Amino acid sequence: MTHFLTKASLAALLALCTIPATVSTAAAAAGPQTSFIVEAQYHRPIRGCSPMHAVRKARDFGLRDARITRMSPRVVVVAGRERRGWDRITFANVRGCPLIRR
Repeated sequence: MTHFLTKASLAALLALCTIPATVSTAAAAAGPQTSFIVEAQYHRPIRGCSPMHAVRKARDFGLRDARITRMSPRVVVVAGRERRGWDRITFANVRGCPLIRR
């Protein structure tokens, strides 16, 4: 019985605490003099070789249907078709995607 009473009182306390919080934010947003601040979204720069950059670079090297086959903390492997058949290109997983092996 004591567990039921403690859980019920905790639920009632949480319900009472959330009512003033929702009313104050709704009242603040409803005013006609509200000014909207547009915040720029800053994304973390990609430190390694992004998958899209590796595929784009592989297509520049002449691979068709380029797809990433393996990605590890050190290398990004892109496979695709070339004039002579299937081929793969290995890039380092650092900024700029430098070519390691063709």
